[in-house]
Amino acid sequence: MEAALVVVIVALALGFDYTNGFHDAANAIATSVSTRALTPRIALTMAAVMNFVGALLGTAVAETIAKSIVDLGDASNNQSLTVILCALIGATCWNLITWWFGLPSSSTHALIGGLVGAGVVGVSASTGPTCGTRSSSRWSSRRCSASASRSRS
Repeated sequence: MEAALVVVIVALALGFDYTNGFHDAANAIATSVSTRALTPRIALTMAAVMNFVGALLGTAVAETIAKSIVDLGDASNNQSLTVILCALIGATCWNLITWWFGLPSSSTHALIGGLVGAGVVGVSASTGPTCGTRSSSRWSSRRCSASASRSRS
């Protein structure tokens, strides 16, 4: 079951990467082509090469997201894969919606937003209600303190 989920996630990641390419390519090369500083072929080639080189330079952003923003350390492998799956589905759908309507948006921000949203829901679902107990999730403790103040009044 877990291997099948990994295959689905890899396929969705490639689909997201494809939508990211046709969604963000115009943003990356529009200025240089419209001002006639570069031909479209040279601008596309430069964008492709620089995106590839940028991906090889490091993983600091991915590590920050994985360790500081969405911490799934207590989640099982299946839950972590489900969070990634949900983030990819959300980001790909958002890319397609904004592309269809011609709205400018960032595919990277869509992916990070999907990951944060799915991570918050995944952590909340895996830990359950934690009112009165110590929790590593800031959101669940805020929710509990808000519900406690409502019940006092």
